[in-house]
Amino acid sequence: MNWKKHDYDDIPGTYVFDGERAHPSYALNKLLFSFNEDDNRKEFDQDPAAYCDKFNVTGKYKQAVLENDFLGMLRMGANIYFMAKMAVPRGTSVQDAGAAFQGITTAEFQQNLLDKGIGLEEKLKNRGDYWNG
Repeated sequence: MNWKKHDYDDIPGTYVFDGERAHPSYALNKLLFSFNEDDNRKEFDQDPAAYCDKFNVTGKYKQAVLENDFLGMLRMGANIYFMAKMAVPRGTSVQDAGAAFQGITTAEFQQNLLDKGIGLEEKLKNRGDYWNG
């Protein structure tokens, strides 16, 4: 397929889930989506490699799944919402994943979040704004 170049293609560290990434990672995303069902998560836990085979997840995609390489999966076109269905039930928090995406520890990631929040309430009060997060 011929994919059109987009402005977002050149943003460092950005992995936009678009057709160009989604197309080759269809089997990976199908596997990740299957984790909506608890029985599927249990089956995966019994034999991750066999579960990958069941969904035709091969090569670098299978390797990333078996190594819990969430950043690698994201780079290869995993839908982040589907990927969370794999990560969270296995004890990987959203903050753990965020840290891995940035190549830092979870503690560093958490501290960065806290640091960004210093003075936030005062800034919002002065702006007459609000935060809904």
